[in-house]
Amino acid sequence: MGQILHGSATTTHAVRAALQRSKATIAELSAQYGVNPKTVMKWRNRSSVEDLPMGPKDVRSTVLSTAEEALCIAFRKHTLLPLDDCLYALQATVPHLTRSSLHRLFQRHGISRLPQVDGDKPKKRFKVYPVGYFHIDIADVRTAEGKLHMFVAIDRASKFAFAKLYEHATRRVAGNFLHHLIEAVPYKIHTVLTDNGTQFTTPGNAASAAPLTGRPSTSGNRSGRMPSSTPMPRTTSSTGLQSPISLGQMARWSG
Repeated sequence: MGQILHGSATTTHAVRAALQRSKATIAELSAQYGVNPKTVMKWRNRSSVEDLPMGPKDVRSTVLSTAEEALCIAFRKHTLLPLDDCLYALQATVPHLTRSSLHRLFQRHGISRLPQVDGDKPKKRFKVYPVGYFHIDIADVRTAEGKLHMFVAIDRASKFAFAKLYEHATRRVAGNFLHHLIEAVPYKIHTVLTDNGTQFTTPGNAASAAPLTGRPSTSGNRSGRMPSSTPMPRTTSSTGLQSPISLGQMARWSG
């Protein structure tokens, strides 16, 4: 079997094994094999004759923080969007993110390639939505510092995506995320679909974000109020998808 050695290697596997077995002194072995004494000491202290990986032991990005790495990884796994779409969506939250650093991050975590779609199965035809119909979801992100919460919003028509990472997933955080979403989206939002979590529930619930999401907005969305809707409390459709309610109901909720 051929040996794979790095370009600067001065010993072969056989020489390395001989250095490990030999009882001679370091100086004698250095003179015998014509190698540096440090090389002899290195291979005597190892139990294998294979080259070790070069570079840092703990590989991580020099551009992104631990939380930003976790956000990018969770966003990719959650949305399954292509690299350029992930870059465009995440740069609003991580302005210093570059395409090369994002690509290397995906490669390190084995998610640089999207899963293959089985072409034998008939494709299901999805309902056509107008531009401005957003679906918001919350995913837990595990980091070395603890658990964080990723809020992600995706337009079902244009696939425009927006994500932010928070330490808590409260109703006020949910309301702030919706305001940040309106500021980031370059067109009008007419519907926001959420789940039945405590962050997005009916007014009157102590954990409801509905009064916060329905308050007047000062962003450039050209609508007098935050155009958000929440599902009916504790109900889902037969397909498991949430049903948004009318904007008029939201306006009544917010007073």
